Amino acid sequence: MRLAAAEVFTPLAWRDGALALVDQTLLPGEERWLRLTRVAELCDAIRRLAVRGAPAIGIAAAYGLIVALLDREDPEPDPAVRVARASAALLATRPTAVNLRWALDEGAKAYATLAGRPREEQVAGMLGWARALHSDDIERNRAMAEHGAELFAPGDRALTHCNAGALATGGIGTAIGVLGAAFRRGRLAQVWVDETRPLLQGARLTAWEMQRLGVPHRVVTDSMVGALMRRGLVDRVITGADRIARNGDVANKIGTYSVAVLAQHHGVPFYVAAPLSTFDADTPTGADIPIEERSGTEVTTLAGTALSPAGSAGFNLAFDVTPAELVTALVTERGVLRPPYGPAIAAALGRG
Repeated sequence: MRLAAAEVFTPLAWRDGALALVDQTLLPGEERWLRLTRVAELCDAIRRLAVRGAPAIGIAAAYGLIVALLDREDPEPDPAVRVARASAALLATRPTAVNLRWALDEGAKAYATLAGRPREEQVAGMLGWARALHSDDIERNRAMAEHGAELFAPGDRALTHCNAGALATGGIGTAIGVLGAAFRRGRLAQVWVDETRPLLQGARLTAWEMQRLGVPHRVVTDSMVGALMRRGLVDRVITGADRIARNGDVANKIGTYSVAVLAQHHGVPFYVAAPLSTFDADTPTGADIPIEERSGTEVTTLAGTALSPAGSAGFNLAFDVTPAELVTALVTERGVLRPPYGPAIAAALGRG
């Protein structure tokens, strides 16, 4: 299904007193919506990547605080305790994506203005806050897309890694939002979608989004990226991010660093698109970013089928860090940031 430019798909929404989200582990084969009424269910959905992508995780966590307030099975009578406990549980689900912490910190501020009021007022107030945060992400995505599209030229062939589209955000996406805008402006001819092992977020999710947007694309193996660049078939690379340090180092899905090294070697511009909520001014460099290690079975199996002999252990870093010197530009809702990134990021965050 091809989407009109103005139509926005979102993988999560507040519906009928519960958080609804698309189970991304089932895509592209099945579009199944989950209805979550307990914080434990949301924590499980985040851990198993039913909802994923730094901005989307942050938005889901925001709605999760309302889930905590409404949970009829929770024996805790104090709503403040419920919110604090939910925030701690959600924060522990995924350590690398900073949007999660950012959203929960904002949620604590919002709840502080409502503490002591009747439960109904607290729910209404927090729901209004979460919906505003969701709407804000949609607008940030649109602004990023407009700024980032200017980096492309007619006929460009772009490569993207993992999935940084509507499925990973509240709006049209970060990197994919930019690609969609560039295509609509006639500045993009084709997208190379690398598969993104071990869970194939590129082959499964980005290709699914490219189809919905009507953007010409081809899926390639991760190991093909260097060969494509050597043949002159990649004009630009753009990815999303899960956390950007104060100096411009970028944590993103494992494999991003390899793509960035190849891009530099072949003289291909490497862009990163992310909202300012993904920038972490409290983290000096990429060396200070915690990197999530997931189960090795995600490497040794695929969709439940063993790929390796029994007894062969897998090692599974979920993210890597691309040094700032490999990043050509950072695309944000406030414009395109160029090196030196320290001063540029500080100014964008209002700390310059």
